[in-house]
Amino acid sequence: MPLLIFEVIEGRSEVELKTLLDAAHRAVLSAFEVPPRDRYQIVHENKAHHMVIEDTGLNLTRTRNLVVVRVITSPRPEQQKQRFYAELSRELKESCGIEGSDLMVSVTTNDKGDWSFANGVAQYLTGDL
Repeated sequence: MPLLIFEVIEGRSEVELKTLLDAAHRAVLSAFEVPPRDRYQIVHENKAHHMVIEDTGLNLTRTRNLVVVRVITSPRPEQQKQRFYAELSRELKESCGIEGSDLMVSVTTNDKGDWSFANGVAQYLTGDL
């Protein structure tokens, strides 16, 4: 964990999506200091007219490269979240050519009992994790 859900405009190739996911995982590893196999990512591809992501008065220019990332995680210190935002933006720019203005991130937190990774049990609570 964390679980990352990506909302993108349809049209990226399989290679482009893999590059995006790999870049995001590097940011997770760096900022959240999780084990390498702690990787949970889902991509939703949307028609362009299904995504309206404006700039909240920040004068941002959004393009078809837009990526919205929803992060669901156990509580994290603010410093870790800030580092993740910066690392993700850097990784996506360097690896995918995605400008920072085309990245939006939202973090939602929950507790250890809110996760079941398999077999109908909460592994954090049973001590398996």
